[in-house]
Amino acid sequence: MSAELQAVPRRGGRRTATVVGIVLAAGALVAGGIVAGRHGGGGDGGAPVAQLTTAEVVRTDLTSTTQVPGTLGFAGAVTVIGQTAGAQFTWLPTPGAVIRRGKRLYEVDGRAVPLLFGQRPEWRTLSNGVLPGPDVAQLEANLVRLGYADGSLLTIDRHFTWQTAAALRRWQTARGATATGTLAPGDVVYAPGPVRVKTVAAKLGSTPQPGQPLIDATTTVRQVSAPLPVTLQHLVHEGDAVSVTLPDGSSTARGVVAAVGHVASAASSGNQGQGGGQSPGGEAPATVTLRVRLFNPRAGGAVDAAPVTVNITSERARHVLAVPVSALVALAGGGYAVEVIDGSARRLVSVQTGLFANTRVQVSGAGLSSGTRVQVPAP
Repeated sequence: MSAELQAVPRRGGRRTATVVGIVLAAGALVAGGIVAGRHGGGGDGGAPVAQLTTAEVVRTDLTSTTQVPGTLGFAGAVTVIGQTAGAQFTWLPTPGAVIRRGKRLYEVDGRAVPLLFGQRPEWRTLSNGVLPGPDVAQLEANLVRLGYADGSLLTIDRHFTWQTAAALRRWQTARGATATGTLAPGDVVYAPGPVRVKTVAAKLGSTPQPGQPLIDATTTVRQVSAPLPVTLQHLVHEGDAVSVTLPDGSSTARGVVAAVGHVASAASSGNQGQGGGQSPGGEAPATVTLRVRLFNPRAGGAVDAAPVTVNITSERARHVLAVPVSALVALAGGGYAVEVIDGSARRLVSVQTGLFANTRVQVSGAGLSSGTRVQVPAP
């Protein structure tokens, strides 16, 4: 065996190999040595000899991740402003309730105020003869989606026509309201989509005060918000796939980066991600807000907020040769090798290491190929 491929010897002259353990912490790899005999049994009262087995060299994709703590919640903020006049609130939703298109959002004097979808608030009475406007198109789109108008007969545009009034009367009749064919401010509430009630400011039996906030809500879209250290900002971009470790600490959910903030703010050390590091002065780095949209809206249960961990891919190596980290042998002259098993023959092959990911490491070396067997400690 050539001198440059001599494994690190142990005291007493018996040749042993140092198996290198790799620990992934704070986004860095820390190597440590575990001395274990690769051949023969222990003797003379020496330490027990590790049991050995073999593993295959595989061709695979490796990824290394950086973890950032975040909070699971719901995206967006929706504030419902009251416009309905009356004597009393006779029904209000409870926190956590999800209100969808056409469903009752609250009730005044026994009259339900339903939710419709749209970006523009109600500001005028809509009826025959009203001037054209985008609020008319918004109402018509809802009547079609609710099934009270045929999209081929009612054109969704800025004009309130007799078809619009007829569809509106059909909807009013179906929900027990007076079929006037007219929609006045306070008859409905518009929001961009379904809402999930967070808090209710109004009190049952109290008198409505038009213009005052009634309900604070969110959208129903699951979202994770995380303070991302600016030192990691280059790793993530809008549209990147990420995974999120859920509050139980074991299950994960897939998501996509919805937004990466561009305004940095000072961060406390408690908000520091595992890969964030610290500035030379010992202070935690400034952060930007990272927002992740989860593909599964039910991920994490029904909690309003819960701590999670965002797993960001920091490095990736595709279609490379890899071996278990425990297959690495420290060489006396520096560097690493793997012990290749070919039938009854054994030989050390010097390797260049690349990306460490989980329990595997990227390697390249003369004669190594997918399927080559190398020696590793038995589990």
